[in-house]
Amino acid sequence: MSLLFRGTTPPPRIGNMFPSRTRKQVGSVAVTDQTALQHSAVWAALRLRADLISSMPADAYRKVQGIDVEVPSPPVLLNPGGDEWDLGTWLWASQFDLDRVGNCFGVITEVDGSGRPKVIQLQEHTQVAVKVARDGTVSYRINGKPYKAEEIWHERQYRLPGQVMGLSALSLAAYSIGQYLSAQQFGIEWFTNGGAVPSGVLRNKDKVIPDDAADVIKERFKVAIADRDVFVTGNDWEYSTLNVSTNEAQFLASQEYSSTDIGRFIGVPGDLIDLSVKGQNVTYANISQRNLQFLIMNLWPAVRRRQVSLSKLLPAPRYVRFNTDALLQMDPETKSKVLGQQIRDRMRTATEVRRVDNFEPFTDDDYAEFDRLFPKSQAPQKSTTIGD
Repeated sequence: MSLLFRGTTPPPRIGNMFPSRTRKQVGSVAVTDQTALQHSAVWAALRLRADLISSMPADAYRKVQGIDVEVPSPPVLLNPGGDEWDLGTWLWASQFDLDRVGNCFGVITEVDGSGRPKVIQLQEHTQVAVKVARDGTVSYRINGKPYKAEEIWHERQYRLPGQVMGLSALSLAAYSIGQYLSAQQFGIEWFTNGGAVPSGVLRNKDKVIPDDAADVIKERFKVAIADRDVFVTGNDWEYSTLNVSTNEAQFLASQEYSSTDIGRFIGVPGDLIDLSVKGQNVTYANISQRNLQFLIMNLWPAVRRRQVSLSKLLPAPRYVRFNTDALLQMDPETKSKVLGQQIRDRMRTATEVRRVDNFEPFTDDDYAEFDRLFPKSQAPQKSTTIGD
């Protein structure tokens, strides 16, 4: 997703790198609008990230004498999208869009007594157009209906300085690695031929533009974005993109990236989505160490960004915190060793550890049974030797 950039040098959008087209054969793979992101590695990586983040409990906290104290969660953390959209479902859908297109949009349909969002109904990103006025004011249009910025929940991922919109993982990869500047000649020729489906729509919402005037405006716009220049408009123009997913799929196809490369772009190691790596056999001592590595190196930045965004829904000094322990579940043997050591090091009591498995505290009968099973050994007698 993209928009007209105002007063800054815009990052090249994949749709601007090469004109899109509806169908073309690359090797034996036909790239169409319907098959754009049906690459199994793309789907697996997006699905895994959305599954894991949406399965983490998100609770409200506040600091009390330097300690995080949980407070009752407001309705927006229980059913943020309404009665049929619980938190897990809402987080999955919004995270999938954040990773897929870099932006998540929702219409704020209800607010609480303090004016903070109570219900946020997520919107299909292809139906959203974003407009930036000359004074920097941002407005939105969804399915043709205008909205002010305060009426829209707009969460972004991979946002570059000076830009209103976020980038998807694949768009950011294309922008960052710079390979679009020197793409293989085959890819350049392939993309520059045809172009049956436009990469975007430039629309005047107040009047009908004659054909000759439309051609002039289109040429001005194409020249501006081709040179990464600023396109100047009045207050009656808006631009929305089409086929962003298709363009990203074409980028992957033209560069012949493997499934491992795709997982690297999105932030999911290949072994976690069942990819085999030639000449490499990845093994781990236990699953908890692997999950911890994945959380720290790949998933935590996205989790942290979401915590900050969702905390804006709560009145200060309350904030949102994801419980990452849901991801770091240990195998029984490791769990027993870790919790037992915490008791021996007096970091936790036995009662606290039992709560981890929803066990009740020990009773007097329990202690008596332990004494029968493990009787206290008598103190060793002092040995005597001649000369003592």
